[in-house]
Amino acid sequence: MSLKIRLARAGSKKRPYYHIVVADARSPRDGRFIEAVGAWNPVLPKDADRVTMNEERVRHWLSNGALPTDRVARFLDAAGIKPRDARSNPDKAKPGKKAQERAAEKKQREEEAAAKAAEAAAAAEAPAQEAAAE
Repeated sequence: MSLKIRLARAGSKKRPYYHIVVADARSPRDGRFIEAVGAWNPVLPKDADRVTMNEERVRHWLSNGALPTDRVARFLDAAGIKPRDARSNPDKAKPGKKAQERAAEKKQREEEAAAKAAEAAAAAEAPAQEAAAE
């Protein structure tokens, strides 16, 4: 049986409250669980005590092979129980296909404008050189 340490939603509509539970991975989110090991109240301000956990029981379940979900892994990392692996997705910061096309078109227009400006400056300079030569 694969175990997960995950969140189970409680609370009313638009007032979320989550229990941190150890459950079988096949059971539904708010369904059957083995043990409740903490709680998370995202409604509280960030400087308040939003996350409460029974660290001893969390360590017990981690040693028995339970895997935390991403959100719970953040809580465990903040509590110093289990370090979270650093994630790297360099493609996420790249602009989309259309934005890249717009940037390429803009760069091309700027280059054309710079070339026209250089031609105009050279054309204006040429008569001045001829006048100086006479």
